[in-house]
Amino acid sequence: MTDPREGNATVSPEAEAFYTESLKLLTESGIPFLLGGTYAVSAYTGITRPTKDIDVFCRGGDFPRILSFFQERGFGTEIEDERWIGKVKHGELFFDVIFNSAVAINPVTDRWFEEEHRALVCGTEVRLVAPTEMVFSKSFVQMRHKFDGPDVAHLILKQNGRIDWKRLLGHMEQYWEVLLIHLLTFRFIYPTERACVPDWLLDELLTRLAERSRLPVAQTRICRGRLFSREDYLIDVTDWGFADVVGEEGKHG
Repeated sequence: MTDPREGNATVSPEAEAFYTESLKLLTESGIPFLLGGTYAVSAYTGITRPTKDIDVFCRGGDFPRILSFFQERGFGTEIEDERWIGKVKHGELFFDVIFNSAVAINPVTDRWFEEEHRALVCGTEVRLVAPTEMVFSKSFVQMRHKFDGPDVAHLILKQNGRIDWKRLLGHMEQYWEVLLIHLLTFRFIYPTERACVPDWLLDELLTRLAERSRLPVAQTRICRGRLFSREDYLIDVTDWGFADVVGEEGKHG
């Protein structure tokens, strides 16, 4: 992408000033990062909506470098979870520094940096998380209070030509049913736009579904819901006898 798009969100003047300063400093730091979240969705789809923060994605090795860089300049920092996220803070304002998903199934790797997608955000030209990885990461945000399914559908609608479908399938190989669900949902939402998804991909996923249905049910009862939300499916592993797939957090509730 040669000409940067515009990424917009509805924020207070104080938040905009903080984001402007933060993105300028991040760029000056020379530490590789990608911008995701609301601003990236806006750049890719044209949708503008309120946001409480910005989402900065980086490799795991660069995560402490970004926090240290801002800490040395007087900002507050917080490691919310060693497995995937920290924050840079200024009073009540903050931005997230993310290097994995909440359940550590989609780490930011070199492949995330192979494509160039840029946008002008708060006066600074920044690199965006590529459409392929945006769909990958948002596919698993399915909680009672936060669901990114509409973002997935809008990204497919507006960016299908820039999605590397083979790479996306590679990312979601172990979770191909999640991808199938999103693609079927897209077809339901946009019945006239089914050509946005290549036929070979849907055929492959439906073939897998048919083949899987002919196999016996696994002997171990598991709940994979905690890949979407640890809290919403906690009762399944604490009270209902299902095996956990993400491990305990050390406390419940």
